[in-house]
Amino acid sequence: MAGERDLRKLVDGMSPELQPGPYVFTTVPGEPPGGVRPVVTVAEREGTTLVIPRQDADAAGLAYHSVFGWITLRVHSSLEAVGLTAVVSRALADAGLSCNVVAGYHHDHLFVPYEQASVAVAILEDLARTGS
Repeated sequence: MAGERDLRKLVDGMSPELQPGPYVFTTVPGEPPGGVRPVVTVAEREGTTLVIPRQDADAAGLAYHSVFGWITLRVHSSLEAVGLTAVVSRALADAGLSCNVVAGYHHDHLFVPYEQASVAVAILEDLARTGS
């Protein structure tokens, strides 16, 4: 099934959902160590970036600098859609919130400062409701 490409429909239907738990970004030289369950993996020249539950990082002794909340936009967005990332990141930036976006096949995922994740969800819900 192809995802939605119409920006207005994407914003109106994004239905942000905060996932439970804090998450961190860390890096390892190769594969994730045993017991670590990444929700995102990115292979980079410098190492493998992992987004993992904070408790996994702590248990494995992996270093991290910041803690994030994970928000899933429940609308099925096309990988070829134009503008959703810009609209979402602008709304959060205007509120002074950083946002790391990861596109999955079905949904977009946002990683925002953990302590402000519920604020970010409220901003996104308001954006979906009002379109601005």
